[in-house]
Amino acid sequence: MSVSSSPQARPAPSPATLRSAGAGPVDPVAATALRPLPLGAIRLTSGFLADLERENGQVSVTRGHDHLERERAWDNFTHAAAREQASPHAGPVFEDGEAFKWLEAVAWEVGHRDDPDLGRWLTEYADLVRRAQADDGYLSTFNQAAGKRGRYEWISYDHEIFNMATMIQAGVAQYRTTGSTVLLDVARRAADHLDTTFGWGKREETCGHPLVEMALVELYRVTRERRYLDLATYFVEVRGRGSLTDPTWQGWTSVYFSDRIGVRETAYPEGHAVRAVYFASGATDVALENGDTALLAALRRQWDNMVEAKMYVNGSLGSRWEGEAFGDPYELPTDRGYGETCAAIASLQWSWRLLIATGEAKYADLIERQFYNAVLSGVSLDHDKYFYVNALQVRDGALAYDSRMAASGRHEWFGCSCCPTNLMRTLATISQYVATATDGGVQIHQFAAAQIDGDGLAVRVATGYPWDGDVVVEVTGADGRERELAIRVPPWARGAELDVDGVAVPVDAGTYARLRRFWNTGQRLTLRLPMTPRTEHGHHRVDAVRGAVALWRGPLLYTIEHVDQAPGVLVDDVVMVGANLRVEHRDVLGGVPAVVLDGRAAPDGPAVDIVAIPYFMWANREIGPMKVWLPVAP
Repeated sequence: MSVSSSPQARPAPSPATLRSAGAGPVDPVAATALRPLPLGAIRLTSGFLADLERENGQVSVTRGHDHLERERAWDNFTHAAAREQASPHAGPVFEDGEAFKWLEAVAWEVGHRDDPDLGRWLTEYADLVRRAQADDGYLSTFNQAAGKRGRYEWISYDHEIFNMATMIQAGVAQYRTTGSTVLLDVARRAADHLDTTFGWGKREETCGHPLVEMALVELYRVTRERRYLDLATYFVEVRGRGSLTDPTWQGWTSVYFSDRIGVRETAYPEGHAVRAVYFASGATDVALENGDTALLAALRRQWDNMVEAKMYVNGSLGSRWEGEAFGDPYELPTDRGYGETCAAIASLQWSWRLLIATGEAKYADLIERQFYNAVLSGVSLDHDKYFYVNALQVRDGALAYDSRMAASGRHEWFGCSCCPTNLMRTLATISQYVATATDGGVQIHQFAAAQIDGDGLAVRVATGYPWDGDVVVEVTGADGRERELAIRVPPWARGAELDVDGVAVPVDAGTYARLRRFWNTGQRLTLRLPMTPRTEHGHHRVDAVRGAVALWRGPLLYTIEHVDQAPGVLVDDVVMVGANLRVEHRDVLGGVPAVVLDGRAAPDGPAVDIVAIPYFMWANREIGPMKVWLPVAP
């Protein structure tokens, strides 16, 4: 097939046809219980999350550029733009997608700060992508320039639709932060191509790696073109026919692709964990915009079942190395657990959509658990090294026969760079998870020092969370109307109090503390969350943790790492004795609170102090034995 020397330009959209400039990653058209706030309405001012946001932009995203250049990811687009037919292809078939996820992170960072490098990268790479796109909107450099296979010849594996979906998400991000439609135009042409190619009565197939569902819905939310939502709906409903099987690729069956059964009949997410939860997120978007209450109810049941029986204590998902997959219910081995960073990130996206849809606290609760304990564990404290797999145990003498194994330590990059680039775009948008609004007030879901400008009510939050449990909320602006301020009380915070006008009252854990009144500037309230260390008992159906406990302080899961224990004490052998948990500020990892407990060096060994640190901080000094679940002495 001949290809002309330059792509045909789609007519530039009229500004009147576009919406949601200035919005964050999710901006529903349909009425929802809660409304995400636009970019700039939540500004992280100091403290833990603000530091994460800053270091991600200044270190991770910048180094991500260097890594992608070194891996020659953008050379693939240069070859495609030159209309070369048999060029070498750098990276895996989905390398385009990793470049686009990084570019999305760049776009969100441009919305945070004025940085000439970021602005230049966004402009130059968006233009390169524009030039690389085929005349009919198709874009996947593995098939365009390298000519490895024909279009959609191996739809279960070649990630063509996935690659275009990540580009659509980057185009939406560029438009929402800068107003530029360069990449958004590319996204619309790609979506038009997909709409021409796929659908009922056309090619009734789908991609082996879901993501296009979310991307198309968000493109619909920007353009209001109903056919993009209809196409997303098709991609949701067509999955489940058992057509995505490919014995030439390691023998994966339709289960691996979450294609065994339709979404409405699925009880538990199954198969490849990242793909399954991306798909659930996109299906939730479709349910919201279509007003499909039956589909939403099915997805809520899947979420409940996942949390109950297919999730690790830290919130990690995926218990099998084989296929990076969910196991059976309660199949959660600690030493063989996979827990890919991307799966936890995908779950944040799913819970966020369900929170917006319902306003129910449990979804914000899981976002907190997974963010602090399954997402942050994937990146080093210096923001330059990564875990692909988040292990809950590393045995003494463990050998790393795979670079993804925790025993090999954190790495600067991976041949499959999905986790680093996914972390970058997630941390670039973490402020969006802090608060929402309704016509009647503001809801605070996650705790961070921030300025929040809601619907007729602006507040300033001061807190040392997650190290300190006091959250001070001060009204900085009110429009004179009666407004409700709702603050989430985590389910672990039994005994929490809310101090209003100098009077402290108890508040129920696992819900929202709600105050409705006519607010005045300068009014303050303080939520006091107990930060006493606590234990969580292992589920009796999970063989690996039966009779063991996990340690928590506030939202943070703790673990014991070999480097903190007394000489001669092996992590593999220790047992916990009693329940005397105490907090000590030792000279460890910058003086963060350590939890110290009574124990024995072995079941019949001498008494020792066992020192635990926050799980997300492990493996930042040296690699060695570590475990989260502690056996308890009889």
